[in-house]
Amino acid sequence: MTGYEEIILDHWRHPRNKGRLPDATGSAVEANPLCGDVVRIEVKVEGEVLAAARFTGEGCAISLASASILTELVEGKPVAEVEKLTDEDLLAALGGVVKTRLSCALLPLRALRKALAAHPPPR
Repeated sequence: MTGYEEIILDHWRHPRNKGRLPDATGSAVEANPLCGDVVRIEVKVEGEVLAAARFTGEGCAISLASASILTELVEGKPVAEVEKLTDEDLLAALGGVVKTRLSCALLPLRALRKALAAHPPPR
């Protein structure tokens, strides 16, 4: 078993930050109609920090593990830093993903970007 498979299976079997975020300041749902994966990302922004991130969804091991890893990567970080997170950053955290599964792996990041865009800027 390669390293990336171990990371993905661990996060799929033992997801981190799975569940709803009752006091979310932003949320978004992304779906992949080709495979049926659906991921909701909910965020709580306090000031300029992404204080909390949670996910729910249904899909393959890669999309759900990616959501779990993504929430760990971004929680507690400045929003400006989170907004600079690239597709490659998430793929590296997953340990790499075969090209045919990129859409699954990047689904949660697309949802996170929309959730942050939906959050009103601080006044």
